[in-house]
Amino acid sequence: MANEIEAATMCFACGPENPIGLRIHFHFDGEVCSAEFTPGEHHVGFDNTVHGGIIYTALDDVTANVLYKQGRKAHTARCEVRYRQIAKVNDPLKLKGWIESERRRLVILRGEVRRATDDVLVADCVSTFMLEQLQ
Repeated sequence: MANEIEAATMCFACGPENPIGLRIHFHFDGEVCSAEFTPGEHHVGFDNTVHGGIIYTALDDVTANVLYKQGRKAHTARCEVRYRQIAKVNDPLKLKGWIESERRRLVILRGEVRRATDDVLVADCVSTFMLEQLQ
């Protein structure tokens, strides 16, 4: 990483040591952060449908990891999600996040969740992250 940044081993979304977490493993190619995640029976909102909060969490983390993988420490300032289709339990999902623009300490990112089986857009977001100031 570009800077020393603490490991997020207990992060609910991606922490490998969190026993109740989603354990999403993110990949970064220098521009786009991506991952695959299959929600299970513990991620239900209603009637075999994945809870919207789980979808939000995946979107928040795929966008956050664009910056994290660059060694840049930032925090979510705002995340606006648009839910477009339902996701069912045990349907694999593809996650993708990227930077749209940057101005001083604010970074605007976009993210999306698609069903892996048919590439249908499940949800997308526009997120604003505030970079931590260097001390």
